[in-house]
Amino acid sequence: MRTLCPNYDKEDGLDTVLEVPIPEEMFIKMGSTAALRWSNLRQLMKAQSHYSDRSSYLQAKSNNEFMALLKLVGSPLISFQVQLDSPFSRPIKDSSIEASTAKYIVQQYVAATGGQAAYNTVSSMYAVGQVKMQGSEMQQGDDSVHARGNCEAGGFVLWQKNPDLWCLELVVAGFKVSAGSNGKVAWNQSSSQPNHAHRGPARPLRRFFQGLDPRCTANLFLDAVCIGEETIDNEACFVLKLESAPHVLKAQNSANTEIVHHTVWGYFSQRTGLLIKFEDTKLVRMKTVKGNDNVFWETSMASTIDDYRYVDSLNIAHTGKTVTTLYRYGGAHNHKRKIEETWRIEDIDFNICGLTYETFLPPAEVKKGQDATENSVT
Repeated sequence: MRTLCPNYDKEDGLDTVLEVPIPEEMFIKMGSTAALRWSNLRQLMKAQSHYSDRSSYLQAKSNNEFMALLKLVGSPLISFQVQLDSPFSRPIKDSSIEASTAKYIVQQYVAATGGQAAYNTVSSMYAVGQVKMQGSEMQQGDDSVHARGNCEAGGFVLWQKNPDLWCLELVVAGFKVSAGSNGKVAWNQSSSQPNHAHRGPARPLRRFFQGLDPRCTANLFLDAVCIGEETIDNEACFVLKLESAPHVLKAQNSANTEIVHHTVWGYFSQRTGLLIKFEDTKLVRMKTVKGNDNVFWETSMASTIDDYRYVDSLNIAHTGKTVTTLYRYGGAHNHKRKIEETWRIEDIDFNICGLTYETFLPPAEVKKGQDATENSVT
């Protein structure tokens, strides 16, 4: 991956370090000549990249639609609040058999990913990775859809101090998405769309649960129940299920939208104890502008997780694939589309020096809106 940009303003100037390293494949697509590629890369660093129409990728019909899909797949949140101070050895005296079994499976996962002692040595994380995305058009009917067309390459950088304190920079096809959480509000922004603050409390990034943060994953599934067994890629797995709390969903509602449910499943290998598949489904009810009909949007994401390697005593997944299915039904028509993302971690490190709260501050517009909301409440 490219990490430096030459200094064309000064012959003896130092190279510029890219905020988000990009794959060589993406750099080649940024222009027909080397000079044009570097020029477009400089514009990208300023979050002003509009060097070409990328709407044909992911089968989008416009650049804005492409950006919306990029945010949907690249920086989704989980509607759960993860508490890191929860003990992994909870009493099971008053728990059901399904809940007790889930707690035992989580304890095996903790042991397989390094153990509680290793978890306690980590105060922050930094990860760099690359992605490839491919999508289908929005198709009518209930038939299966398949991602096709060209793959679009990109890269991302992720910083984290705890589940609610994180920052993500993602670049795909010359478009940049930034997202983060300061512990009070989660937000995202891009060069072509305004800043957006998510409704409700701060929530963790879904990518943490794709094998990047074992401690967050273990804490998430502590309140799950075991619903059975299933074979994933010839690997016998226990299946844990978790439903988001009603008050967390209610906080995300607006006048025209309602989060009906958000369900998470974890598939843990019976042989290794590791999480090899993470899946979630979110259903949103939307009121139509005209009439009394409701339109439902169901987003299902399934991530297969692979290539676990030890990094500083923690067993971290380094590759995987996420398949996102977006299903719209209600009203006159049913529509469905699919987007696939393959990802690979290039570098990951823990206990980053100098990573402070200021690193995770939201954009000024988001902060103003947050302050106004807090003042209106008080």
